Amino acid sequence: MSADRESREMEITSEKYSIEYDETTNTVACRGALRLAGMEDYAPIVQLLDQVLQYQPAQLMLNLQELEFLNSSGINVLSKFVLKVRGQENMRLIVQGSTAIPWQERSLKNLQRLMPQLELTWD
Repeated sequence: MSADRESREMEITSEKYSIEYDETTNTVACRGALRLAGMEDYAPIVQLLDQVLQYQPAQLMLNLQELEFLNSSGINVLSKFVLKVRGQENMRLIVQGSTAIPWQERSLKNLQRLMPQLELTWD
């Protein structure tokens, strides 16, 4: 399988959640409820996010508008990802959240503290 083919198929799905990277829009979309037990269970997601960073897109969109739940381990993963993006030169990060999902407003605003230039948009 070629690297191009792999990149178009970057997706993790389960009964309760899905995470997929769309190379054409440089968007990582997270849907469902992420209630994984700990950091080891989040490892495949961390791997997917790290792979996205290797492509070094000028702009990266993180769409969380359909992510209904994220536990503390998941928030930790997001925080570490934001720090990695902050360390990239010339990479713009846009996080799309939903005001209809209670945890997002507080938690996503905290990501801006880690990366002040992060753009936060709401549906």
